[in-house]
Amino acid sequence: MSERTPTILATSGGLVPGERTRLELGPLMRHAVDLSGAAGRPRVCHLGTAGGDQRWFNAELDDAARVAGVELTHLNLFPMPNVEDIEGFLLAQDAVWVGGGSVANLLAVWRVHGLDAIFRRVWEAGVVLAGVSAGSICWHLGGTTDSFGPDLRAVTDGLALLPYGNGVHYDSESGRRPLIHRLVADGVLPRTHCTDDGVGLVYRGTQLVEAVTERRGAGAYVVRQDGAGSVVEERLEPRVLAGAR
Repeated sequence: MSERTPTILATSGGLVPGERTRLELGPLMRHAVDLSGAAGRPRVCHLGTAGGDQRWFNAELDDAARVAGVELTHLNLFPMPNVEDIEGFLLAQDAVWVGGGSVANLLAVWRVHGLDAIFRRVWEAGVVLAGVSAGSICWHLGGTTDSFGPDLRAVTDGLALLPYGNGVHYDSESGRRPLIHRLVADGVLPRTHCTDDGVGLVYRGTQLVEAVTERRGAGAYVVRQDGAGSVVEERLEPRVLAGAR
């Protein structure tokens, strides 16, 4: 583990409709496994903290993982952690996948259980950290969220493994882009990396090395101040993953 480069895949996707199961692991989620370099049956831990550790959803992911040949486990924090040694459990994984929901609640619960510090050590050890929506924003300094109500607001207390803001669902939720632009212009968020639905950002260490997509035509974006008080948005063309639709 210690020889691997710290790696994060931050996405606005990852699960797709299944044929014999309701869900299947989509190209983005499979890419998280590929980034780990795991051979044989990869070990992936799912954290559904942002959605309240819903057991019915865990069961659907179990079905999807079985079809994909992935050894999937769950770290549940409600009503209490389901493992004795959280850090040891996470260090034994090839990849971690964090689901969507309330990023504000996720961050609060993680800090209660010391996961803010644990995840830094797990990341540095080379376990791939990945996720969708809340599970993307959490690795960054912050982003936009509806955790506090129907109106989008800034969240600025992410784990900050990555020194950037993060914008998710950039093309499917109309309020995301203008709020990101305003937050970057006002200095609430620094340089911010954004993803349309179906797109992921691959980081090695803290460097963004590429964007990838499971949805043709979708894009990634870098939003930054131009030094003259205005904001510049640059589109990054993602590499299309095998199985993209």
